[in-house]
Amino acid sequence: MAEATAAEERFGEWVAVRRHGDGGHVAELVLDRVKAMNAVSTEMARCVTAACQAVAADHGVRAVVLSSTHDRAFCVGADLKERNSFSDADLGRQRPVTRAAYTAVLDLPVPAIAAVHGFALGGGFELALSCDVIVADPTAVVGLPEVSVGVIPGGGGTQLLPRRVGAAKAAELIFTARRVAAVEAHALGLIDVLTDPGLAREEALALAGRIAANSPVGLRAAKRALRLGQGLGLREGLEVEDGAWREVAFSADRAEGVAAFNEKRRPVWPS
Repeated sequence: MAEATAAEERFGEWVAVRRHGDGGHVAELVLDRVKAMNAVSTEMARCVTAACQAVAADHGVRAVVLSSTHDRAFCVGADLKERNSFSDADLGRQRPVTRAAYTAVLDLPVPAIAAVHGFALGGGFELALSCDVIVADPTAVVGLPEVSVGVIPGGGGTQLLPRRVGAAKAAELIFTARRVAAVEAHALGLIDVLTDPGLAREEALALAGRIAANSPVGLRAAKRALRLGQGLGLREGLEVEDGAWREVAFSADRAEGVAAFNEKRRPVWPS
């Protein structure tokens, strides 16, 4: 369970943002709806969106970790108890609210790392998939079981999962709705880093700290090039990369990085 941190900002009842490291350059976005295993209700979605928007607007943030305070779950997906009370009209009105939460994670302009332990199912796994790197411990169980309850992955799963594991494997996982334990998930590429028991959050924060030591301008431009280039042909992708390179090549960060290298010291990023 995540320990209390002095520098904490709450976004509604169920999401907090904590700052780590010198300068607070790592932001930890904490899912904290413990009684519901972080199930994504309408209000929970609003909390996630608001927290992500605040983090995205803060240019002091260089990396984000998405974590959970629950002992047995990262996030179990949609709040089916809430949805059971919905009319069709209610469900239609909820859709843009929940979709905005997944999009807000996906659109974070800096590298984002999911720290997963326990269940990350349905929309919970889609939150993790919306991050750039997924770190998990051996308790992790991931999957997209939506077709087993009469819907489809609606938080980006049908688009993000094939980009990780290929179209055929993504189809098998989505069509069977099966849950995948940590060791197999790591072998398949559903998670990127498999830690020792209980260390997913610690290692995700350490990774974020290493990332945050690098150029803020470079990190944002590199992430944008990676995301915008996905799905493009090679030539088109290289044009995206060239645009990102031109943005950073004439920046103050580039000048400081080169100077620090030549002077054999750590850079002090001006941005």
